[in-house]
Amino acid sequence: MVELAALLTDLDAETAELDALITNRPASDWDRPTPSAGWTVAHQIAHLAWTDHAALLATTDDAQFVALLAPLADDPDRIADQGAEDFLAPPDELRQRWLAGHRDLVEALRAAPPGKRIPWFGNLLAPQSMVTARLMETWAHGLDIADALGVTRQHTDRLRHVAFLGFRTLGHSFLAHGRAVPTDPVRVELVAPDGTVWAFGPEGAKDRLTGPAVDFCMLVTQRRHPDDLALETTGPVAAEWLKVAQAFAGPPGAKREPVA
Repeated sequence: MVELAALLTDLDAETAELDALITNRPASDWDRPTPSAGWTVAHQIAHLAWTDHAALLATTDDAQFVALLAPLADDPDRIADQGAEDFLAPPDELRQRWLAGHRDLVEALRAAPPGKRIPWFGNLLAPQSMVTARLMETWAHGLDIADALGVTRQHTDRLRHVAFLGFRTLGHSFLAHGRAVPTDPVRVELVAPDGTVWAFGPEGAKDRLTGPAVDFCMLVTQRRHPDDLALETTGPVAAEWLKVAQAFAGPPGAKREPVA
């Protein structure tokens, strides 16, 4: 497992990169629609701010975390939308709220005692896993914002964290879609942004998934339809995984439509 300090450094870097993308943008840019249906750039940042706040409460005060989610329990599919709407604010205020919440969460995770387990939407996460999840969300929502602004992002080896989380959540992906967890393992081999290969899973597995790491990360964060990705599979489990891949907690996402 990657050291917590190194993960926090990468989360800070991912956050700084997204902040540079939105800083000094006119208010009209914050109103641009993003690929997430009904969400503007402002909604994307508000979602990150709300989720960081929820993660902070989960890390520091279980009771407050439960209280935060209690009003949303009757409609779990609305949690993400409602959280984003609750944290919407004018651009400068929203940006500062997001960055302040990020800093508070980083410090809380840095101070977490050894063996700490953080409640998170039906799971108990180690601090390292929580940081990885926050990095994954920051990258994925940052991609939506870049798409809305017409910016092509330069991907880094920080994507390895997202890819690893995507691999580790294979079972969760099937369960979230009401399917049994496969018993056959899957070998994943991905070409990283620098041209090296990241490999996960047993080398001799019959089921395999290969392709660019960026495409795999887009798959597991549901940022692109599988038909629009250069991913190849061998075996029924790997093929089915393309349809249900989901690295994030909660109910299945709405999925993206293929590009016409």
